[in-house]
Amino acid sequence: MKKLLVVILTIWISIASIFANAQTVSCKISGNVLTTGQKPIDGATIILNGAKDSVTLKYELTDASGHFVFDAVKPGSYRVIITAVGYVKYKSAVIVISQAQPQMVVSNLVLELGNTALKEVSITGRKSYIEHKIDRTVVNVDALISNAGTTALDVLEKSPGVLVDQNGVISLKGQQGVVVFIDDKPSYLSGAALADYLRALPSSTLQQIEIMTNPPAKYDAAGNAGVINIKTKKTQAAGFNLGLSLSIGQTRYTRSNNSLNFNYRKNKLNLFGNMGYTVRNSYADVAIFRRYKNADGTTSSIFNQDTYNHRTGHGSKITLGADYDASENTTYGIALTGLARYPGLQSNGTGSLLNAAGQPDSSITSKNIEKSSFKNAAVNLNYRHLFKKDGPDVTANLDYLNYATTNNQNFDNQTISPGGVLMSQGQLNGSLPSNIRILSAKADYGHPLKGGIKLEAGAKASYTQTDNVANYFNTVNGSTTPDYDKTNHFNYQEHINAAYLNLHKDFKRLSIQAGLRLENTGSNGHQLGNPIRPDSTFNRSYTNLFPTLFVLYKLDSLGNNQIQLDFGRRIDRPYYEDLNPFITPLDKFTYYVGNPYLQPSFENKIELAYIFKNNITGTLTYSDTKNDSNETIEIVNGIYYSRPGNIGRKRVAGFSVDGDFEPAKWFSIHVSAEVTHVHSRSNFYTGVLNTQGTFVYGQSVLQFKLKQGFNLQVDGNYQSSITNAQFVTGSKGALNVAVSKTLSPQFTAKLSANDILYTNINRGVINNLYLTDASYTNHGDTRSVLLTLSYRFGKTMAGQRKKEQTGADTEQGRVKN
Repeated sequence: MKKLLVVILTIWISIASIFANAQTVSCKISGNVLTTGQKPIDGATIILNGAKDSVTLKYELTDASGHFVFDAVKPGSYRVIITAVGYVKYKSAVIVISQAQPQMVVSNLVLELGNTALKEVSITGRKSYIEHKIDRTVVNVDALISNAGTTALDVLEKSPGVLVDQNGVISLKGQQGVVVFIDDKPSYLSGAALADYLRALPSSTLQQIEIMTNPPAKYDAAGNAGVINIKTKKTQAAGFNLGLSLSIGQTRYTRSNNSLNFNYRKNKLNLFGNMGYTVRNSYADVAIFRRYKNADGTTSSIFNQDTYNHRTGHGSKITLGADYDASENTTYGIALTGLARYPGLQSNGTGSLLNAAGQPDSSITSKNIEKSSFKNAAVNLNYRHLFKKDGPDVTANLDYLNYATTNNQNFDNQTISPGGVLMSQGQLNGSLPSNIRILSAKADYGHPLKGGIKLEAGAKASYTQTDNVANYFNTVNGSTTPDYDKTNHFNYQEHINAAYLNLHKDFKRLSIQAGLRLENTGSNGHQLGNPIRPDSTFNRSYTNLFPTLFVLYKLDSLGNNQIQLDFGRRIDRPYYEDLNPFITPLDKFTYYVGNPYLQPSFENKIELAYIFKNNITGTLTYSDTKNDSNETIEIVNGIYYSRPGNIGRKRVAGFSVDGDFEPAKWFSIHVSAEVTHVHSRSNFYTGVLNTQGTFVYGQSVLQFKLKQGFNLQVDGNYQSSITNAQFVTGSKGALNVAVSKTLSPQFTAKLSANDILYTNINRGVINNLYLTDASYTNHGDTRSVLLTLSYRFGKTMAGQRKKEQTGADTEQGRVKN
């Protein structure tokens, strides 16, 4: 209760201060920054100083079009200072704004080329933690000190509206079915595999997180909860630039995240790359309680199980690419990606079976060892052509990806009587190789029409093939035989063809974006037989339309008050591995099972938002999902089976608010909170499932800019219990503190302590089980201390590299291993 009161008080004070300061007169200064060749400069630092005292008041960074804007500026006299790597520092003449002239558009600002080494440039601009755009929310990763030395998964957990459960399943505003992109192409991963991949991606390689609850028609329609696009860092300046980040973290064990990125551009050729190496060393202490009941509700027996999971391993990831400017308007590109992870797991468990009177009946000890490998290779070929300045453009992408995984399992189980006598023992060995191949081709065309209308159209085709094998063997009394109940071989093929049309128009106060996407899906699965199981196959084909609409209206000429409405229809196709009918044991009482009968789910979502001075945003959300895909639990003869299943109908309604505010130049506040109601109804194993509940989530980030290059950050979050279909997850929260020190323009040190009070503990209850009550608690390694050292160096020249695009968008988000 104390944690909840602290978070509520922090959020209330933050919101109150925002509204208190929001009543002052507001003006705006905007402009564009260009090279001498009239090309926009992305990422230039814009500093707004008072003209009289030269006190720095605000910072901004230019976007991809070179545009910047300072909102909520008081009447007065100012100067604009502009710095960018490779360019001469610019200082404007005095700019005067008043109530009579509240808006000032600075004409195109041209930066002269310089020949300055990076070590001589100190970039002091800072972006806001959260930015809002018409169709997405943008999280600037480096804005939080505590993100240093962590992983992409840790960054997501701190992002507004994003929750990650103990199994690595990502949900957005109370909904599962999130598709994760990396640099505008899908990760093709899901569940535990996606979580492991994101843990292997150091936060130091990330630039932004784009959160789209209703993505535009250009994106694949997959993902009921929406799309999260993780954008990695890309050096803008030409010449040779290199950044190095080294991090070490300590919990009960020691772990490490390290990365290196580089860029070299000369004349028409641009070479770029990044590398990451991680060492994983984590634990999870899991306690499970099950009470088996008679038909009259009395206790039949009780099962208590404690399992200590120690996960180790290491992984490396490398991306190498090149862009070649064949002309001023034409660019060819190639990007090669390789990933190799070698995770290991050792689980030691003890289970106690008690009779109805609570007396010991028997105990079970288990020792499970898994050694795995996960390898991914990908190649992307891309092409971009601009037909004329401010005219039509076309982009094309061709992607090929291959995933190869192995998982060698060894399960040792013993059953012991209350007197300590060995009653039985057995060993189960498993070998699970898997291979996934994905080919994708995509083309996009953009055309500015008369009247300020922007037309976008495109098409995409993808083909996926999976081959999964599971071989299990039982060893009893030294004799080994195949276990055909678990041995399996499953092949799956899928093709998706899509086309879309999108229109965007900006009026004086009104902006409208509307799109329509058509997708056709065909798939077939083949479960090969074994001596006790016959062959089985299935085929599916379906075609659907997915409309999207975004409307933004400015209630006043300054845009201080805006209303935004968006609508979208989405589809959530089953993960490839979830269709696999394999039975994978956790222990002799717990199994994970695939479901080849999983259906795609469809969702309609509408959101209405009010935006105040781009600082405060309040959003109402409602969604209605048919055949929502979720984990389900079935108890059969005391055995616990976890499998993906369809929940007939799921409705989610919520309200969220977030604010980003700087009451002083040395102090900034970000606060976000949401209230969400989830109602699920479906036919279920035990009859009709009808559950509903409301949860709250709050987050507050306080940042202090201290003297002598020090920065301090204090942030905390709280989540109440969540009811979702069969599960009720318990409340949890975390308090984090971080400090950074700029030792030189190139060298930064950051130290963070996460979950100081050790309150970020997963626990919950599982309902709708046949004559069974069940609950769990999972203590993980959330309390940690991280030290990160970052260094950047290189010599820069004029110019900037263009962003490479890829076309394999959604399929990569559906791979599990």
